[in-house]
Amino acid sequence: MGGGGQQTEQGEPGGGKAAGVYTWEEVQKHSSKNDQWLVVDRKVYNITQWAKRHPGGSRIISHYAGEDATEAFAAFHPDLRFVQKFLTPLLVGELAATEPSQDGKKNSAIIQDFDDLRVQAEKEGLFRAEPLFFCLHLGHILLLEALAWLMVSNWGTSWTLTLLCAVMLATAQSQAGWLQHDFGHLSVFKKSKWNHLVHKFVIGHLKGASANWWNHRHFQHHAKPNTFRKDPDIYMLDIFVLGKTQPVEYGIKKIKYMPYNYQHHYFHLVAPPLLIPVFYNFNIMKTMVTRRDWVDLAWATTYYLRYFYCYIPLFGLLGSLGLMFFVRFLESHWFVWVTQMNHLPMEIEHERHQDWLTMQLQSTCNIEQSFFNDWFSGHLNFQIEHHLFPRMPRHNYHLVAQRVRELCEKHGIPYQMKTLWRGMVDVVRSLKSSGDLWLDAYLHK
Repeated sequence: MGGGGQQTEQGEPGGGKAAGVYTWEEVQKHSSKNDQWLVVDRKVYNITQWAKRHPGGSRIISHYAGEDATEAFAAFHPDLRFVQKFLTPLLVGELAATEPSQDGKKNSAIIQDFDDLRVQAEKEGLFRAEPLFFCLHLGHILLLEALAWLMVSNWGTSWTLTLLCAVMLATAQSQAGWLQHDFGHLSVFKKSKWNHLVHKFVIGHLKGASANWWNHRHFQHHAKPNTFRKDPDIYMLDIFVLGKTQPVEYGIKKIKYMPYNYQHHYFHLVAPPLLIPVFYNFNIMKTMVTRRDWVDLAWATTYYLRYFYCYIPLFGLLGSLGLMFFVRFLESHWFVWVTQMNHLPMEIEHERHQDWLTMQLQSTCNIEQSFFNDWFSGHLNFQIEHHLFPRMPRHNYHLVAQRVRELCEKHGIPYQMKTLWRGMVDVVRSLKSSGDLWLDAYLHK
């Protein structure tokens, strides 16, 4: 082993008997699919075999192979001592004393200042949830669903009442989407098992979706936001080109799966109306069946049984299916605009190996606070704070926001805040800009 001292008993995958010291150069060699090491608090771990059993999915932990994962480790795990029990058998050594604690060009001062802020927020109780907040949120979802059914069952299924019923159900579905997001991030209960259980209830019984599908997909997005090949939220099936780099790459290679210079137009016909009712619904069902996730499938089945029990007597089978699709159609518009206005106009690039604060701020922006914006977006108008502290209950984002902004100012990191309207407009503007870059490269490079 060059430059990193001596190693005893080079650990097999998943072995924990090694006591070597390593340089970053040596750690970074272990970043392939079949050979993965990472660093947490200067300790080097071989996660090659453990990745397959990782509760959050193999991909998210593999995204940090060959890197320092300390900040991500602290961000995602509420009980670090409990998780340490799983890491200990994977230990193969530590970084050499001459090596910095962080890899690449990461700024140690930013990392330290952000860690101090996170520790202070924990001391102030900002990671403790208010049960009443989430009870009221669940209550208003159940009330909307009940009122929608009572309305059409008692007053009839005229077009006007059916439309109003669809709007109420779409509102309930959207708000249930924000609520399952809370439990999925382990931000409600102190014990993870209760968060997981209620998450399955909300996303399964109230929405007909899969908790495991959501976990494995969404945490990748948080771990490496707006990073090609690592963030599934920017995997566009070649329907769109995003950011400033991908359009030029496609243009130079003369890749033209779609007329990308018009993507800001056909976006309205593809993404908002079809993401949930077509792509997500198909993908969720396929994932549960192919992975034999019978528990999540059972939870999702209870949603469909309840829905058809309530609405087939009123609309018939085909009418109930049509109403369900229309509800998903409305919800999809809501979901796409809220989630994309925080990320799509921001930097979208290949892996940059940045510190947590810089990475999240370059890929995320906020929308102005108001009672409506908070409710409409599930507090994801505080997307910056949510990405920095994914386990923090959303009702506390505003309490830490000013200190986040001050930290960004100290280190010269832009902290972007927009109006709701500008956030939506910027989605279209960014698509047009990327499309223009593609066309220029396609014709002239």
